[in-house]
Amino acid sequence: MDIRELVEPTIRRGREGLPQLSPGDTVRVAFRVREGDRERIQNFQGMVIRLRRSVDGGRFTVRRVSYGVGVEYTFPFQSPLLERIEVLRRGKARRAKLYYMRNLSAKRARLKERRTKNAQANSGEEA
Repeated sequence: MDIRELVEPTIRRGREGLPQLSPGDTVRVAFRVREGDRERIQNFQGMVIRLRRSVDGGRFTVRRVSYGVGVEYTFPFQSPLLERIEVLRRGKARRAKLYYMRNLSAKRARLKERRTKNAQANSGEEA
């Protein structure tokens, strides 16, 4: 049996309804957390600093600063624990990996917002 025969059904199946992410985007990820015999949904909001695309669906890393301490979570795209991913803001990043953000202070770690054609057309109509 060829490796492609094993992997292709998984790729085709994928996860429906996941947004298109790119480095620099600010996202809110809702995922299930199990504490003992209880299970709850926890939100994690931060900036996407890394995307890894691979045969198994890939994963993405989200970073935020909480009480002065940097916190990073890596989420697999195919994880059954992921409830939803909301893109709150599209950031304009010029690199694929934003590891340099770890060394910047809060004010310097901001990226400009990426403007889409639809957003520009809507802002022109309102004026």
